[in-house]
Amino acid sequence: MNVLKRNNVTVSGRPDGQPMVFAHGFGCDQNMWRFVHPAFADDHRIVLYDHVGYGGSDVTAFSVQRYASLDDYATDLLEIVEALDLRDVVFVGHSVAAMIGVLAAQRAPERFARLVLIGPSPRYLNDPEAGYVGGFERAGIDELLDSLESNYLGWSAVMAPVIMGNPDRPELSEELTNSFCRTDPEVARQFAKITFLSDNRADLSKVQTRSLVLQCSSDVIAPVSVGEFVHAHLPDSELVILQATGHCPNLSAPGETVAAMKAFLGKP
Repeated sequence: MNVLKRNNVTVSGRPDGQPMVFAHGFGCDQNMWRFVHPAFADDHRIVLYDHVGYGGSDVTAFSVQRYASLDDYATDLLEIVEALDLRDVVFVGHSVAAMIGVLAAQRAPERFARLVLIGPSPRYLNDPEAGYVGGFERAGIDELLDSLESNYLGWSAVMAPVIMGNPDRPELSEELTNSFCRTDPEVARQFAKITFLSDNRADLSKVQTRSLVLQCSSDVIAPVSVGEFVHAHLPDSELVILQATGHCPNLSAPGETVAAMKAFLGKP
């Protein structure tokens, strides 16, 4: 299978520039980066892609068996990096894609120079015994997944505004709702299940790549305490808490997001 076609890979920017690979979160596609990636196009080779089942990817490549864990999505990322023979990669991942990047950098550290993790969470479930606050109880996650299973379009209309935040800007929630609704329900169900039930806390300490954790100041999906946890357990990381609220600063506050990324990438 042609990996670049499978994941609808698009390449732009400076051909000889340091590569930047952007990966989107649940229910989205590469279009969610349109306010961010142009700011880096003069100096970087920009690589955008869609997870299988999203955007312009080849949905026929999807199966529940092939995409049974976040590690399987990390395999796709590494296959794209290898197909384009990318080195010294700056990886930019939003939400669940942040952990996909962590897993990929753990497996192929020689390919990655920096990680930019926007709204990352290594585990969405609370773990009281470990004193970990992920933001969700198991009953709440089960209810969320049951609701998605029984009425995906209704679930999308309810959840998108919660994820986006910024209720004073309904056009943002509307875009996210429409993006969710374009996603094949089978793909969405499986991706939601592995997203919300994954536990990648132990993977953080294994990553030596220099990382930026970009955390929104008010985010119901990935609370500030989670960003602080990721920062504390990623050996070579820094944490920036944005003034932006909600879970999608790439859409709601692209200027602030770009500025934080440029400050991080500009450091020796």
